[in-house]
Amino acid sequence: MAKERFFLELTPPDQTLRQLPHVVIVGGGFAGLKAAHALIGKPVRVTLIDKRNFNLFQPLLYQVASGLVSEADVASPLRQLVGQAPNIQILLGEVVDIDPAARELVFNERRLAFDHLILATGSGSTYFGHEEWREHAPPMKILEHADEVRRRLLTALEEAEQTPDPERRRFLQAAVVVGGGPSGCELAGSVNEMLRHAVARDFKQLDAADCRVTLVDPGDRLLRAMHPSLSEAAGRYLVSRGVELLLGGRVKTIAAGQVTVTTAEGDKTLEAATLCWTAGVRPSHLGRLLAERSGCAVDRGGRVIVNPDFSIPGHPAIRVVGDLCSYSHTADGKPLPGMAGPAVQMGGWVAADILAGLAGRSHAPFRWSDFGSMAVIGPLCAVADLRGLRVSGPLGWLLWGLAHLAFMPATENRLTLLTKWLWVIGTRQRASLLITGRPDQHMGVEVGLERLEGDSPPVA
Repeated sequence: MAKERFFLELTPPDQTLRQLPHVVIVGGGFAGLKAAHALIGKPVRVTLIDKRNFNLFQPLLYQVASGLVSEADVASPLRQLVGQAPNIQILLGEVVDIDPAARELVFNERRLAFDHLILATGSGSTYFGHEEWREHAPPMKILEHADEVRRRLLTALEEAEQTPDPERRRFLQAAVVVGGGPSGCELAGSVNEMLRHAVARDFKQLDAADCRVTLVDPGDRLLRAMHPSLSEAAGRYLVSRGVELLLGGRVKTIAAGQVTVTTAEGDKTLEAATLCWTAGVRPSHLGRLLAERSGCAVDRGGRVIVNPDFSIPGHPAIRVVGDLCSYSHTADGKPLPGMAGPAVQMGGWVAADILAGLAGRSHAPFRWSDFGSMAVIGPLCAVADLRGLRVSGPLGWLLWGLAHLAFMPATENRLTLLTKWLWVIGTRQRASLLITGRPDQHMGVEVGLERLEGDSPPVA
């Protein structure tokens, strides 16, 4: 009879596993997945809990929204990634409460005890107190949102193909992206290419010259986290491809097909059939919950302020990593950015630190290796700042592609992405221009933030 591999009733049937320390990881993103990988085959029992049964490669969501790749190309089932390890159990559910003193958490109406807890629940989108904007301008945090953006873009083109009114056609061929960070620039560039080439190739009644993509940001330049020279290169490239930049513009209101932006010259109203939001990020609500239950501090954004070992004061068994934590124990005292690179390094270090503690060994302090930042802004064009080495254009795109393929957790996804990228380069045809689902079908999907969107975050 084959050996049972699953933890029936949350208790491992294997007697050897029952006596091992129980490590619970909440969140299967970059940090949580890396921690789970590091604990495979180690003398611990691991339970990985997530609201979704897959790991999502968020940096490529914009490619799903613009039809470059499909959902399965950027998502991998957690059970296939780490769930087959004998000492790892995958559980689907949402953690709703934490009892630090009892070392228990609550999910799916049951309590689960832990010896060590790693919270890696990431972040979602915030509309800065204007949650009513969400239905008009979808964010870019989960697959359903990317699907909705793609559906709106393609549905608008299909309607434009049958619309005799030229003003209405121009409205339907227009898109507005709010937020000039990496996600906003990548989405604006990709949507612009999709609209213009799809219209020129696939639609008989439409004029590609009527396609209009506007990128709005309140700053004086795009990609403010990067060097000004790269911001200038990105802006120059996007403008050359037809993207309109509205810098120094702060969103005042968003309604159906309309964005009102306050500028130095006064209010300006942009009209477009498709609106997208990439401007605001807020950590998971579990940070606030943990603060309430344990008394730990959070920063103004709601991220948990952690010790040098990512634990919280008074509770060394609880670690917080990824976008959910505010880690300022750096050389310059600045918190680590909410990016994939730091998250992966945090998850791996915490797992190693837990193992070292269980073995009675010392562990070297966490040191973040900053490999830089990058953003793709068009076909064979990206900007990259790699420890002071600043490149743009095709070389930047090559470095961007290699970095993203390296971070992709599943080999199958690496192969499919590379194939589809090469196909697009060679043919300019996108592989996933499908209209699926009903209008706004997934806009109400909970990502752990909407319920608290109107609340004021606690301040450290």
